[in-house]
This record gives sequence, C-alpha cells and structure tokens, in this order.
Amino acid sequence: MSDHMKRLAAPRTWPLKRKVSVWVTKQSAGAHSIEDSMSAVTVLRDMVGACDTAREAKRIIGNREMIVDGKPVKNPKAPVGFMDVISIPKMNLNYRMLITDKGKLTLVEIDADEASWELCRIEDKTVIKGGKIQLNLSGGRNILLDKNDYKCGDTLKVSFDGQKILDHYPLAGGSTVLIKEGSHSGDIKTVKDVEIVRGAAPNLVLFTDGTETVMRNCFVIGSDKPALKLPEASE
Repeated sequence: MSDHMKRLAAPRTWPLKRKVSVWVTKQSAGAHSIEDSMSAVTVLRDMVGACDTAREAKRIIGNREMIVDGKPVKNPKAPVGFMDVISIPKMNLNYRMLITDKGKLTLVEIDADEASWELCRIEDKTVIKGGKIQLNLSGGRNILLDKNDYKCGDTLKVSFDGQKILDHYPLAGGSTVLIKEGSHSGDIKTVKDVEIVRGAAPNLVLFTDGTETVMRNCFVIGSDKPALKLPEASE
C-alpha cells in the first residue's frame, strides 16, 4: 500500500487545499475507512494547525503529545476519523471529528468534560464463550456484556476511562440522527419511524421532514436532541 496519495485524488470528504502541494500522507489501515478519516500527521498540521510542516507534526506525535480517544498516538499515519476525540494537552486543545452539512470532515472544539467520551454506533453483536454478548462498535471498539440489552444501529456514549457505558441512544421514533453518508451527508434529522424490510434489501429510516434513507447512513447522536456539540452550519 502506498504511503502517500496525490491531493487531487484525495477523497472529497477531506477538507484540503488541493493545489498547495502535490502529495498528502495516506493513513494506515485501521478502524475507519479512507473517506471517514485522515492520517494523524495531516490532522495535526492541516486541521488543528498545531504546526507548519509534516516534520514538526511527526515530532509532536513522537513525543506522545497528541491524544486520540484517550490514548497517545504513536504512528504518524494512524487513521483519525469520524467521532474520534483529539486532544493536545500542552496546548489545552480538544476536538471531535465530525462532518459538516457539506459532507466534509471537520474538527469541532469541545471542552475537557466532553473530551472524555465518544459516541459509538453498534455495528454488530456476537455471542461468545460463556454466553456473554460482545458489542462490535464503530471506531473499532468492542464491549462485553452479560445481557443483550441493545440493538444494532443504536448508539452508546462510552467513556475512555474503563469503557463504561454512560448513556444509550436507540434508533427509534423521536431520536436525533446525523446522516453520515449519501446525498444528505451531514444533515441532522429527527426519526419518525424505522421500517424493517424483509429480505436482502436494507432497512429504512423515515424522518419527520418526509425524507428517508437506509439505516447504515444514520448515526444516532441523541434521544430527543443532540448530545454533543455540532459544527456550525455552512453558508
């Protein structure tokens, strides 16, 4: 796999100036797709603005001064993606990676309390030895539970300290969702109903404004209102 890609060929979700230089650092394989994430060195230099060059960014990362989801980043090419929390303690900066209403990745500055947890969507569930339920979450997390209390598509508020479940936001009528993919990427909508489709077709989520989308495009961010700070609307 190539370490770099041309800026002109970078995903449309990346908020980069395309003609500043020819190349941009490509992220390593990880929990996020190439469209949903950027390399740590690119985030630090081009989005946070903590340094001017890739060499300076690598030095910051090498000194373990960039924290992602509660852990120091060791690899400059590590993928930093959707819903990840980025902290730089020496600069007293905390951000959450979200998407704008134009479908672009963006950093939203947050306070220290909000920087202690992450919203994770339940992507899959597995029954393991002993009858425990393993929740496979977005962002690469896994949580073991004794009871099967949650459904795929629901969102959990998970603390970085001990992976404690702080809250649960079901994908159901009245919930607030962020459209993660598709033509309405970045829009915030209120769920009217979830339509279970029998067969191979994906389940549908119907919204109060009359629109609909497939379930995989939806990320619940609150029961009746957003539980996190959102990007400002673009003009």
